[in-house]
Amino acid sequence: MSALLSSLLARIGDKTATVGIIGLGYVGLPLARAFSNAGFRVLGFDIDTAKVQKLNAGKSFIKQIPDATVAEMRAKGFEATDRFDRLDEPDAILICVPTPLTEAREPDLTYVVNSANAIAGRLRPGQLVILESTTYPSTTRNVMLPVLERTGLTAGADFFVAFSPEREDPGNPTHSVSHIPKVVGGLDDGSGDAACALYTAIVPKVVRVSTPEVAEACKILENTYRAINIALVNEMKVLYDRMGIDVWEVIDAAKTKPFGFQAFYPGPGLGGHCIPLDPFYLSWIARHHGMTTRFIELAGEVNTAMPGYVITKVADALNDAGKAVRGSKVALLGMAYKKDIDDPRESPSFELLDLLLKKGASVTYNDPHIPSLPRMRHWPHLEPMQSQPLTPEYLAAQDCVLIATDHTAYDYDFIVRHSKLVIDTRNATKTVSSGREKVVRA
Repeated sequence: MSALLSSLLARIGDKTATVGIIGLGYVGLPLARAFSNAGFRVLGFDIDTAKVQKLNAGKSFIKQIPDATVAEMRAKGFEATDRFDRLDEPDAILICVPTPLTEAREPDLTYVVNSANAIAGRLRPGQLVILESTTYPSTTRNVMLPVLERTGLTAGADFFVAFSPEREDPGNPTHSVSHIPKVVGGLDDGSGDAACALYTAIVPKVVRVSTPEVAEACKILENTYRAINIALVNEMKVLYDRMGIDVWEVIDAAKTKPFGFQAFYPGPGLGGHCIPLDPFYLSWIARHHGMTTRFIELAGEVNTAMPGYVITKVADALNDAGKAVRGSKVALLGMAYKKDIDDPRESPSFELLDLLLKKGASVTYNDPHIPSLPRMRHWPHLEPMQSQPLTPEYLAAQDCVLIATDHTAYDYDFIVRHSKLVIDTRNATKTVSSGREKVVRA
């Protein structure tokens, strides 16, 4: 064992190592909390100066992490900074930046490459660099590593490199980062040893795999599995609707089987940073290996068609009520991509909003977790909007109420009672007994 590796492992072991995290979003900030709680000094890096200032003032910008938690982190030595020239301070640097798709649905690794360049500018012997951002297999070795080795330092000898995919599930208190096993793939034995030692301090189990490529492929498999199964039930939803069969009742019946079936549920489309995007990373790399991933492409087609299907159901329901979509008042309930969170990334609600506006509807929204709509990369043309109070008068004034996100805070009996027409994309009204004739499932 080299002296550099021995020294790094010793600092990790006695928790005198400083952990640096690039990207303080829905992945990076919970990770910072976990390392801070474990007794490490944490230095967080972000290009958003406003976010940095807020965190250093002891304030949070993520619902699942309250202000008090950030204040506790600050008391334990956590600091946020937008000064990337400080990247020589941490002993371990974890990259938790977005990996979006381009308009051509190809991987956009701009944030990963920018982070690697920033690290390379201050890289010193003995540091550990771990990529956590979801990406296609070989990114760590073929994209990030060459940038770091331009410094003249050698991975495995002078510094250490690994990939460990994030498994964050925003809004899920049961499956926070400190409760989920961590997959780790080191570039070499020493890198794997260092990364495993680091994560052992914060997770219940470290699952060591042979290479970064295996770890990268693991995360893509996890998300592709979900995307394909969600596509399956979305397609079943459309078919069973035509047949007059309740797909939700079918799923409830099927999940009573104690083996061979896992329940997935349909919805208005896919949301979140992972499932709508990550399978296309695998499709892209597959094409470079002369292969077409037909299951993934088909699942993508089915899932991306869901918002259009929902709008068709809205139009049909309004037509049955003697109204056109154009000129109708539509209230969209829920802009977050899933229940009880404030995360709007890739939320299908934005596409629903856009489609309704293009058809001439007068659209407003309510979301108890998103008081005002943020600017979204794919919908820059949408005008600023504020969440409307969910009062009886507001509901009664709408021609249609579209439930896009099934927040627990919503009183669905109240919503149905005061609405003229309710389009339910989440089976949120399943326990509502009075006024069911006003409910259309989509």
